[in-house]
Amino acid sequence: MRLTPLDIRKHRFSTRMRGLDASEVEAFLRLISEDYEDMIRENDALRDKGKRLEAEVEDLSSNEKILQTTLVTAQHLSDDLKKTAIKESELLVSEAEVKAEKVLTAAHRRAAKLAQDIREMKLLRARLSASLRAAIETYLGLLDGLSRDDPEDAADAKLPHPTPPPRATGAGEG
Repeated sequence: MRLTPLDIRKHRFSTRMRGLDASEVEAFLRLISEDYEDMIRENDALRDKGKRLEAEVEDLSSNEKILQTTLVTAQHLSDDLKKTAIKESELLVSEAEVKAEKVLTAAHRRAAKLAQDIREMKLLRARLSASLRAAIETYLGLLDGLSRDDPEDAADAKLPHPTPPPRATGAGEG
């Protein structure tokens, strides 16, 4: 059973012969009662403060857990974003490489086609040159043959060539 300050104040001791000084005992009991009352008030205040601090600690612990969860989530999200960015950049690089390869292949094909066209033109030029040279040599041979032929042929060659008859004009022309 707990004593209250009022219990201490109201407590009466039995008297005996040669007993205690009653006023001194009462003064001492009053002093103890006041100190005990102060201690009870202080204890109650400390108990209330302890409850408030426990509640605050619980709130802070809860907030800490939320912050830890948020940080872990943010870290996972950051990692996911990094992985996604890396994959996207790798994809872009591979697409660029494929496009570059296609452009390079097309350029090689175009260069090969142009080289083939150049070869064909050189061959055509060589054939044309050979054909023209053969035609010129043939005509030179004919000219040489004509100039070496009979003098009669030469006399005929000096004769004027007959002029062709005038062309007939149609009825609608004129």
